[in-house]
Amino acid sequence: MSNITTSQTIGPFPHEAWAWAVELIARVDSSAPQVKVRGAIFDGDGVPINDAWAEAWLPASAPVESAQAIPGYRRVPTGEDGGFAFSISQAQATVGKPIAYVTVFARGLVKHQFTAVFLEDDPALAQSVLLEQVPPNRRDTLIARKQADGSYVWNIHMQGERETVFFDYI
Repeated sequence: MSNITTSQTIGPFPHEAWAWAVELIARVDSSAPQVKVRGAIFDGDGVPINDAWAEAWLPASAPVESAQAIPGYRRVPTGEDGGFAFSISQAQATVGKPIAYVTVFARGLVKHQFTAVFLEDDPALAQSVLLEQVPPNRRDTLIARKQADGSYVWNIHMQGERETVFFDYI
């Protein structure tokens, strides 16, 4: 007999039900510089998912966000283009660790998916304990690429050739 309970799809009403979380993070109150990670969520055919949600837990950000209602937490819906963006407090270098742990919720997705995102200019990326557990040819699906404006781009692919690495937590 398992003690694990089942999950279910997020249903048709998360935009109304989860509006509180979006409002909580509309403005990040932090004593640290901000890094923006943006991207889009795509289905297996490469079509943007316009009604998904991305939730980020930012362990390194929590200490510098004591004024936030939920320090180190973000939850955002995707737009019509599947796009999402997180503003992340970068209190200290997250050397060898993800800048965020991300959970993806979407219509038809019976169980939410867990992943992580790293910044490509992390000097200890090659020594990451978490990345070492991922086959070398799949690691790039977890790495956000730095843009000329200083932001980072990281897309999430739910299925297909470019499927993002998702983790199981037991």
